[in-house]
Amino acid sequence: MRTIDWRDDHVVVIDQTRLPDDLILLDLHTVADLVDAIRRLAVRGAPALGVAGALGVALAAVVTPHDVPAQAALVRAARPTAVNLAWGVDRALARLGDGLDAVVAEALAVLEADVTVNRALGERGADWLLGRVAGPLNVHTHCNAGALACVEWGTALGVVRALHERGAIGHVYADETRPLLQGARLTVWELGRLGIPHTLVVDSAGASVIANGLVHAVVVGADRIAANGDVVNKIGTYPLALAAARAGIPFVVAAPESTVDMATPSGAAVSIEVRDGAELTEFAGTRVAPAGTAALNYAFDVTPADLVTAIVTEARVVEPSAGGHP
Repeated sequence: MRTIDWRDDHVVVIDQTRLPDDLILLDLHTVADLVDAIRRLAVRGAPALGVAGALGVALAAVVTPHDVPAQAALVRAARPTAVNLAWGVDRALARLGDGLDAVVAEALAVLEADVTVNRALGERGADWLLGRVAGPLNVHTHCNAGALACVEWGTALGVVRALHERGAIGHVYADETRPLLQGARLTVWELGRLGIPHTLVVDSAGASVIANGLVHAVVVGADRIAANGDVVNKIGTYPLALAAARAGIPFVVAAPESTVDMATPSGAAVSIEVRDGAELTEFAGTRVAPAGTAALNYAFDVTPADLVTAIVTEARVVEPSAGGHP
């Protein structure tokens, strides 16, 4: 089952807010429907957002052919931090001059390419790790960078899957990923379905897992990679990079080339999404903090390039901490 797909001139997505208890598909027939799904994280993950951006323009071409640029702008603005969303929009919108059919065809090309791109990325990442650490490897990961963050194949979990297929995975430690628990709800669900041994830990235990020698490498995804090699990813990634550097183990970022943003010089130039504080002060609709408590809910953080051992894409491996640049 694909995380996101195009069927009968509309977009279909897995509603990730309903996992792990319910596997529900959403049929999105308008750009407004898609934008809502993106904003409330029914569809999420950098590569999946890239596909969503392209399919959003295709949807506009089908439903509102007279207003495609304006509708595309709404999709592009749905989430500001992940560069893939804008990349997907721009890919499809660039074909508007060739006609509406060309826009849809380009969006479908983006959809299909995501599968092969991330499979290649996973194999390359597995090769790189096995060239430096004798398997079986224990890996630490954060947030969800699996199939649910892509179309069919993950980025960070794509590397884990490739290792698993080679019999080279020992154990995976997954952070719960507060406050929306993408690790607990999504990553652990995926690892279970793949039959990969895993353990869930609270975010604040991640550094201790690394310090106690339980893992050989940290492998995460990315929402944007700046031109200098800084990596923007889910909040809580930066502390793992610090812990990995202290422990002397590789900190690996697995992301497609579409995540590399050469127009952004460094992580300092990225607009970091700040989400509703109620995600911190409430849980499942129940208040867990005193009424009136202020909350600062950063959705992402920036890991400096000098803490990144390797950036693995479908095309190459860059080693920023050794002086490499995207």
